Formats: sequence, C-alpha cells, structure tokens
Amino acid sequence: MAKRLSSGDAKAYDFLMDAFYQKLCSYAYTLTKDHGRAEDIVQNVFVEVWTNRKKINPNFSIKNYLYKSVYNEFIDQYRKNKPVIFLEKKYMEALDLVIEKEEENLDELIKLVNVEIDNLPKKCKHIFLLNKKEGLTHVEISEHLGVSIKTVEGHITRAFKILGEKLGKKVDTILFLLYNPGTRIQLLKEN
Repeated sequence: MAKRLSSGDAKAYDFLMDAFYQKLCSYAYTLTKDHGRAEDIVQNVFVEVWTNRKKINPNFSIKNYLYKSVYNEFIDQYRKNKPVIFLEKKYMEALDLVIEKEEENLDELIKLVNVEIDNLPKKCKHIFLLNKKEGLTHVEISEHLGVSIKTVEGHITRAFKILGEKLGKKVDTILFLLYNPGTRIQLLKEN
C-alpha cells in the first residue's frame, strides 16, 4: 500500500480514506474529546499524506504511519493552542481576583491605576508604558531610548514598587487586564 501511495496511485489513497478515516477519527477523539477537532486532525493528516506521498518510505506500515501522524498532529495543535489557553486562564483568574469583592468597582480600580501611573516620575512612566502598553521588550526600549537594559529594568521595577505601595496586591491583576492585548479587546467588547 505504501508503495502504491508513494507512486501517486489515487485509488490507494481512496482505499486508505475508506479503510482508516473513521478509525482514525475515533482515535483522535480519544485524544481531543472533541469530534470537530478530531475530524480536523484526521483531515489534516490525510492532506499531509497525499502532499508528501513521494516521501513515504515504501517499507513503512501504513497503518502505524497514519496513527503516528494523527498523534503528532494532535501534539502540534495542542502546542499551538497552549499559549492561548494559558492566557485565557490568566485572564479569568485576573477577573476573579478583581471582582471577588462586590463593593469594589472595576471601573474605579482602572481609573485609580491610571491615575497612579500618571503620577509616576516622567521617565519611569514613559518606560513603563512602552513596556506594558506598547508591548516593547526591555531590549527594544533600550535601543529606542538609547539607554542601558539595566536602566530600563530599574525603571520598570521602580514603577511596580511605587504602584504596589499605592494600590496593594491587585496591581498586577489590574495591569494584566489593562495592558494585555487580548484582554483589552475583550473589555472593549463587554463595555
């Protein structure tokens, strides 16, 4: 079968689809617990098999190759989605922390944070906002302003210290909600 497939035999490909598609979907479902994702994985595998058919080793067990490909595709998708899942989790934790006390109003907390950021020393505020609001790394800020990375780190550390003293434990949470791009979009949609 692998030989026929690697030679470009479309009937061999159709046979594989008929023989293994449902079985591979069932296997993928055991990994994902989601029928739609399971089918997407299997479809991606079959597209890859056809696209790379000339590279398939004719001595391979095609069945093992397909199952291993489904597993690898699942792992690839998991890795791609992991940062998103992590960010969503952090966002929900942040919201829970902020909203845990009903008497505290989110809008008031955001205004308070913005006032305290405005009160930071001028250079400290500028570097802090370049990092948090604009998303620049310490190295990028250093190059942009012509200062050392240590200077950038010092100003950001100072900003966090000042804000922590003024705002308490929730400063990190509020800053995450304010300056995480995905969070800003979500907050805009809700308001």
